[in-house]
Amino acid sequence: MTDLNSIIQVIQLMLAPGLMISACGLLLLGMNNKYSLVVNRIRLLNEERRRVLGKAIERDFSYEENVRLESISLQIGKLTLRVKLVRNAVLSYTIAVALFVITSLLIGIQFFALLDLNILIIIIFLIGMVSVLFGVLYAAYETKEGYNIIQLEVKID
Repeated sequence: MTDLNSIIQVIQLMLAPGLMISACGLLLLGMNNKYSLVVNRIRLLNEERRRVLGKAIERDFSYEENVRLESISLQIGKLTLRVKLVRNAVLSYTIAVALFVITSLLIGIQFFALLDLNILIIIIFLIGMVSVLFGVLYAAYETKEGYNIIQLEVKID
């Protein structure tokens, strides 16, 4: 009966990192969606910039076209920063998932190999949590930058 209780305890210990893996998976899903949207917006703005510059061959720019071209350039620069922030958030969440998987494996290895890995397990789990924190901070900063881009576009237009 004690073996069954030990196995149940190990499974319970392995669930905490497992729940964090699931949570990071949801965060990754949202960030990957945001990444796709930002990249698509950059492509659309680049296409618009090419069309406006293509008209420059035929005639001089109007004031509105100059303003729009400047707005596009500013937005592309800020969107590039957003893509980097989203990339950093995705990398942070992915690293956290890897660390939580390692934590779960170490819990299982500790049980079966009868090794004392408690300190290592705690350290790796905490580093995973710090990685999640960095991902959240990158995501929050990216959201702030997204708002700033909208403010810029509304102000210029």
